Amino acid sequence: MSSLILSTLLLAAVSSVNAIPALRPRQSITSLSSGKIDYFTPYSYYAGAGYCPANETASWNCGTNCEANSGFKPVASGGDGDSTQYWFVGYDPSLTTVIVSHQGTKPSDFLSLLTDGDIAKTTLDSDLFPGLSSDIEVHEGFADAQSSTASDVLSAVQKAISTYSAKQVTIVGHSLGGAIALLDAVYLPLHVSDVSFTYIGYGLPRVGNQAFADYVDGMGVSITHVNNEEDPIPIVPGRFLGYAHPSGEVHIADSGEWASCPGQDNTSTQCSTGDVPNIVDGTLSEHDGPYNGVHMGC
Repeated sequence: MSSLILSTLLLAAVSSVNAIPALRPRQSITSLSSGKIDYFTPYSYYAGAGYCPANETASWNCGTNCEANSGFKPVASGGDGDSTQYWFVGYDPSLTTVIVSHQGTKPSDFLSLLTDGDIAKTTLDSDLFPGLSSDIEVHEGFADAQSSTASDVLSAVQKAISTYSAKQVTIVGHSLGGAIALLDAVYLPLHVSDVSFTYIGYGLPRVGNQAFADYVDGMGVSITHVNNEEDPIPIVPGRFLGYAHPSGEVHIADSGEWASCPGQDNTSTQCSTGDVPNIVDGTLSEHDGPYNGVHMGC
């Protein structure tokens, strides 16, 4: 993510200062144990591998990210890293879960930046998301990016479940990839039954409106979005534009503490919305990590 998206959203973000509630003191914030922090590490590497070209993830030969989860069994990979984000699906026998990963945003990838920069909201495609209320709206660019790979990802997930008799699907991604993955976490359970779903995102921007955040909270999928220090991306698009985060934030503090932040857009200064009240207070270099030593990218 480069300064282009920040300049696109800067004026709107600055305008939101008077539109958000006053910061509250720390409330019900708990620190994750070292064991719980370590639990996320293999998924962090899978999110990082989402940036790798499809031919590399198809053969599971993508350097450090692949070596960190050497037992992974790839099922399908796709995307061109340009008009369509890279993605891959496979099975991890150690974690006993199907893995779905999506590419995030790279500063050199201009089309991805354009996708991120368009903050218009839209309803979700009723063919992909049957039965969802028309009150639910999401970022139009994120919706377009998810829909471009949805059917291929679904087919790959179904194949992985059948091949490995899997009962668990874990969907990961960083930045734009985290947004696409969150939409997949809504999409896939509408088409796949008899498995449980988990979402783990990193540096997640706000994806949809309040109705979307409420739906995510109530759909029965385990949701965690991990934000690093003063990364400004999790506070855009602004809440004054009608965007909201679902619950499930874990915020990495400057001290190294991983804080579990209850509720939606928790405004404690231990959480992203409170720690980075305005985009100019953020540090963009912290967007890629580290997440317990893992830096995003291929």
